[in-house]
Amino acid sequence: MSAFTEPIFAWEPVTPRGVAAFARAPLGRLLLVQAVAAALAAAAVTWFLYDGCFPTVTAAIQSLPPDGEIHAGRLDWRGESPVLLASGPFLAFIVDPGHGGDVRSPADFQIEFGASSVCCYSLFGGEEIFYPSGKSFYFNQTDLKPLWGAWSPEILVLAALAVFFGLLLAWALLAAVYFLPVWLVCFFTGRDLNFRASWRLAGAALMPGALVMALAVLLYDFGLFDLVQLSFAFGMHFILGWIYLFVSPLFLKRTLPAGKANPFATK
Repeated sequence: MSAFTEPIFAWEPVTPRGVAAFARAPLGRLLLVQAVAAALAAAAVTWFLYDGCFPTVTAAIQSLPPDGEIHAGRLDWRGESPVLLASGPFLAFIVDPGHGGDVRSPADFQIEFGASSVCCYSLFGGEEIFYPSGKSFYFNQTDLKPLWGAWSPEILVLAALAVFFGLLLAWALLAAVYFLPVWLVCFFTGRDLNFRASWRLAGAALMPGALVMALAVLLYDFGLFDLVQLSFAFGMHFILGWIYLFVSPLFLKRTLPAGKANPFATK
């Protein structure tokens, strides 16, 4: 690549050269590509919930007795215990009033309902949450089955919207912080880039990491990644953004010193 040429095809945020092109592109172009990237990430998360988690929730509700509730900080359980309600590759639901640990599942995340608290177990440890004493919750098939059937589509839509708009907002805010390192790299390497262009490049540099994380979520859902690999991908998607922040500006052309012209330019 010539030292005095730079990318102008601002449509792909996958390579450092493609990210660099957004520095010169209109703001609308950046927002459009960001919207596409955010939509892909939202679709990956929504599919994981639909395919990997919701079937287990449905099976757990169908395993509940016809009567029961959580009232005044206590679980009113009217079935046998301890019992494994449902288990999948990622999620499992258990009822064990004494939290005795007699029932376990190979699922990555296990939610165990006890007499006065719910415990969440995973590779990262355990967390105990006590039931609120002033509230009541259904804990039976009769009430939860129609509620879940009515709300599960809305939960998927809300999750997709949260990921989509959350990413767009996060990219805008992080670009407001990361534009300064981009501008400094350009300044010390002789690249001509103002603050607005640096902000656009910083916003574009955050998309590759999000796309990698979306792919990791799909691989996790398909069983090709385990929880450790997914956690590694989660950390790497931040590092990838920083790499693009410092590498992509190097694909922009250098500013020639005043009074000097490019000797290789054609007349």
